[in-house]
Amino acid sequence: MKPILKASDLVKHHGKVKAVDGVSFSTNQGICFGLLGPNGAGKTTTVEMLEGIIEPSAGTIHYMDQPLGIRFRSEAGIMFQSTALQEHLKVHEALEMFANFYTQTQPMDLLIERCALGEFLERDTRHLSGGQHQRLLLAIALINDPQVIFLDEPTTGLDPQSRRNFWDLIHDIKAEKKTVVLTTHYMEEAYELCDEIAIMDHGRFIAHGSPRELLKRHFDSSVITLPSADIPPDLLSNKAFIVHRHNGQVDILSDDVDESIRLLVNHGVPLAHLQVRSRTLEDLFLELTGRELRA
Repeated sequence: MKPILKASDLVKHHGKVKAVDGVSFSTNQGICFGLLGPNGAGKTTTVEMLEGIIEPSAGTIHYMDQPLGIRFRSEAGIMFQSTALQEHLKVHEALEMFANFYTQTQPMDLLIERCALGEFLERDTRHLSGGQHQRLLLAIALINDPQVIFLDEPTTGLDPQSRRNFWDLIHDIKAEKKTVVLTTHYMEEAYELCDEIAIMDHGRFIAHGSPRELLKRHFDSSVITLPSADIPPDLLSNKAFIVHRHNGQVDILSDDVDESIRLLVNHGVPLAHLQVRSRTLEDLFLELTGRELRA
């Protein structure tokens, strides 16, 4: 199967800064490709090149084996993280305006039903809730019935219910064999939606694969979590434990959960608040990119 989107050796300079440094990947039809990375990693610049918004300093991007051009622009949909709609427009007017930009569009009734916009079509776009606003922006990105959809942190600021409703919409889009390119800071979202992910730092891909493959490749351990007040200081310094402290809790990385719990019991540690979990994408993200705060 030929890839729907292929990038080869992408480089982008911002003055003397190399924001993207030799990124290559390809993605097939009908999958969700997730691009993750800390602030300043180069993911926004990479996505803007893929969207055709900025030109790479070097490297190539192909859509359906062709350089980005008229076909790509007519078959791509983009949902920016923040989009300023024209003021004093009602929801249905915003949809109609964007529909006029394309020669081919989805049936408006279908789009309105899919994105659950029917109850507020007459509402001024300035008076939408966060979830309503994001569903409207998704509808606008889908209005030309695109084959590839770029979603830039689409659920930022949404409450958990609105976020999960949005996830359902993305699953429906994938079921139609459309390709989704997603950037997100939510690791749970990436695990739920993405068939492939690339973790980016300092302008390069530092990990690439399916979420499950990456976790299996990097981790054999589990995490035991306990309140830090329950653990004696001398045990925290035990070389048998690798620990991370956060918000009054201690995460103990364990290759043998039975042995670790036996050691805790032998030291009189109460287990009433003990939790054991598998390693997650968030663990992997922090392992690969570090825990220091990025600007």
